[in-house]
Amino acid sequence: MRNFVFLFLKGIPFCITPRFPIQEQAKKGDWNYQLAAVYLVGILDFTFSEDADEKEVRHEVQLKDHNCRVFFDKLTFIYLEMPNFNKSEGDLQSNLDKWMYVLPQLPYLQNRPQALQERVFEKLFEAAEIARFTSEEKAKYEESLKYYRDLKNVLETSFDEGKAERNLEIARQMKTRGMETTLISEITGLSIDEIEKI
Repeated sequence: MRNFVFLFLKGIPFCITPRFPIQEQAKKGDWNYQLAAVYLVGILDFTFSEDADEKEVRHEVQLKDHNCRVFFDKLTFIYLEMPNFNKSEGDLQSNLDKWMYVLPQLPYLQNRPQALQERVFEKLFEAAEIARFTSEEKAKYEESLKYYRDLKNVLETSFDEGKAERNLEIARQMKTRGMETTLISEITGLSIDEIEKI
């Protein structure tokens, strides 16, 4: 498992974890310290060096000790220099290419480009549409979302209550036929106390 922290500099954050992912993995009590790797991704709208011969887009950085050995291999910083990325839509091949292309273009795109038809980009464009809402549209959206969640909770609760009633009826019939309480409990999922009260 890998954890990612996204960071926009001079831009709107797309996805930033609320707490530091290494800290989130620390369990209380005994544990084996096998942490998942964490990647901090900095999306830069500037370059580290204007006069560099090779216009690198991706820089991967890890902490090293005085002997130039990787100090902690579970933490990696990845910096993406957006000004050095100059591929057009027809040149996009990898997922990294697609992300590098879409992020700076997102505010200006009217439709989802043909090269970005994967589900993950569908979610990105849906989130971008919501981010563009006016205050009034956001309020209406939040209200409709709340209504949907409330309705879903009512349906789930009704289903659970119906299931519980059904289990009680089955337990009642089994008890009438003289079946063992422990067997009834095992089949219906009801506790011994619930069955004895029937």
